[in-house]
Amino acid sequence: MLNTNTVTTLPVMEHFYTLQGEGYYQGQAAYFIRLGGCDVGCIWCDVKDSWDPSKHPHYSIEQLLAFVKQTPARIAVITGGEPLMHDLTALCSALQENGIRTHLETSGAHPLSGNWDWICLSPKKFKAPLEAITQFAHELKVIVFNRDDLKWAEKYAAMVTAGCKLYLQPEWDKRTEMTPLIVNFIKTNPRWQLSLQVHKYIDVP
Repeated sequence: MLNTNTVTTLPVMEHFYTLQGEGYYQGQAAYFIRLGGCDVGCIWCDVKDSWDPSKHPHYSIEQLLAFVKQTPARIAVITGGEPLMHDLTALCSALQENGIRTHLETSGAHPLSGNWDWICLSPKKFKAPLEAITQFAHELKVIVFNRDDLKWAEKYAAMVTAGCKLYLQPEWDKRTEMTPLIVNFIKTNPRWQLSLQVHKYIDVP
């Protein structure tokens, strides 16, 4: 794992301007930067091509900033893979210095780097998050693959701060089975909200 502020390039699987499809900022325009590299290993991951960072070209911080600035985006979402395998301090700073909000999507399995306007923590059983990162989460989003994931969700809901938004999201391939289960759970536990992968329904990246 990189842990130095001298990081000048990052492996990028893909980058694109679209709508945020999930969670609190669902429906808002955002520029996504998907970094290569992940050691969490979710069996249902829909971007397994991101796991090996050596497969993806490196872009400089300046290049990534230029991509974002070519669009009207006011939000940049850094995702993966697991983006915190890399030091994100320089990327965060460059974006914020240009008036762009920085949003992070992470499993929390690696130490936090960067200064974030919004952190979506999505803990995974395959490699649990570091407990320290729970205090920085603005949004907790738990993917529900089976009924036991609801217990996993409650475990982490007890660890985040009182202001953290709580979301349950059905795993895409099991959405027909899991969505009704989540709906019933939320009706009983109304502090939770439903998150759907709307980008997949409307067929945008």
